[in-house]
Amino acid sequence: MSGGEVAGILVAVFWAILVSFLAVALARLAQTLKATTKLVADVTDQAVPLLADASTAVRSAQTQIERVDAIASDVQEVTSNASALSTTVASTFGGPLVKVAAFGYGVRRAIGRREDAPAKAPRSTVIVGRTVPSKRRGKRNPRDKKD
Repeated sequence: MSGGEVAGILVAVFWAILVSFLAVALARLAQTLKATTKLVADVTDQAVPLLADASTAVRSAQTQIERVDAIASDVQEVTSNASALSTTVASTFGGPLVKVAAFGYGVRRAIGRREDAPAKAPRSTVIVGRTVPSKRRGKRNPRDKKD
């Protein structure tokens, strides 16, 4: 065999090895693409019902928000009505009640100041734990000297 034939055989062997490696790589790539396709299909199969459930939950939440909004507006209306009612009651009964109370106080003071009524003795207050000043006890304290 000549050198050219040996070189041709070597190139053919290396070419065959390279093609074999490329075939193995392409086979593995095909397996990876099949697995990826299956994964995407599974995710799609699971995502569609989840999206439908999420859509239902959002619709339900929207309905509840509308109900809460209606309740809040009703509460606001009740609050304004109660405020108006309290203002009306205060203006209707407040003035006359103050006048009646003042009149009653005046009558009690007038009855209490009658000249034929006996004078009341001043009330004394007892505070537990405190001593009575020396002026009340009848003794003089040297510090209480008058100049």
